[in-house]
Amino acid sequence: MEPIADLMDEHVELLRLSNEIRVLLAAGDRVGVETKLAELGRRLAPHVRREERGVFAALKEQGDFAAEVRALEADHLAFDRALAELDIAAPDFDRQVRELLAELSLHIDRENLGIFPVTVVTLGAEGWETVFRAHNDAAVTVD
Repeated sequence: MEPIADLMDEHVELLRLSNEIRVLLAAGDRVGVETKLAELGRRLAPHVRREERGVFAALKEQGDFAAEVRALEADHLAFDRALAELDIAAPDFDRQVRELLAELSLHIDRENLGIFPVTVVTLGAEGWETVFRAHNDAAVTVD
């Protein structure tokens, strides 16, 4: 399904950015890390909107996997908060960034290997209308 494939493609881009951030971090380039983290945040925002207004909303409307959807939504809020609270001057900045990227990777795995395949198998026609509407309303371009 196109919307799921697009979300997964965006995940690939987010993971690519995460790897770039790790390389910059290892090189000690905190300014470069900060720039790439800002880009990561800009890409996450519309991606998260599409997930939450599409797949997540459709699953909740259908009454399926509500606990997992709520957990994934909580992760989204935690990522926003963590990104906003990062301080380049903090002595543990590197550790905080590595932990954030590790959590993002695990989150993406939970979506790609869990909730997305379940969506494809279980979502009804009304749910897919919700997914496609969110997909079309909040299109994200991946460079």
